[in-house]
Amino acid sequence: MKKKSLPLPLVYKLIEPGPVILLTTRSDGFDNIMTLSWHTMLDFAPPLIGCVISDQSHTFEIIKKSRSCVINIPTKQMIKTIIGCGNTSGRRVDKFEKFKLHKQEASVIDAPLIEECYANLECEVVDTKMVKHYDFFVLEVVKAWIDPKVKAPKTLHHRGNGLFMVAGSELKNFSKMK
Repeated sequence: MKKKSLPLPLVYKLIEPGPVILLTTRSDGFDNIMTLSWHTMLDFAPPLIGCVISDQSHTFEIIKKSRSCVINIPTKQMIKTIIGCGNTSGRRVDKFEKFKLHKQEASVIDAPLIEECYANLECEVVDTKMVKHYDFFVLEVVKAWIDPKVKAPKTLHHRGNGLFMVAGSELKNFSKMK
């Protein structure tokens, strides 16, 4: 089989690292939600996550100022909300109200959790060295929440141009890592 060349701006479609998330922030008493898919785990303990947040987004200035956020992990049942939040600016719209989402107060940081998401990670910004050049923030998870009733969450993974994949079946391996 002969392979064909892939345009370099499309490489991200092949290596997207994780589920689409809803990132929540708070500034001056106003709560915001951003749909985000460019993130990656950086370390296990403490858990560190890297996120690319465009300097053109409303969230960029909020997270620089507040230095905290919540990573809310939705399932495929929330696809309309995920897309809607991604296509709506928080500068003009209260996304919690518009998309009928329920807030829960975080226990460690000052930003809301989204009740409808099966997992929520309270995060503090711990490194901004790469923000100037790459819009890359390093977050430390300081508290994690999970709905124990959700056993095999079907998360969405962005493939670009409005295409998503749904997390599939699990495979058990024989690795010694836990």
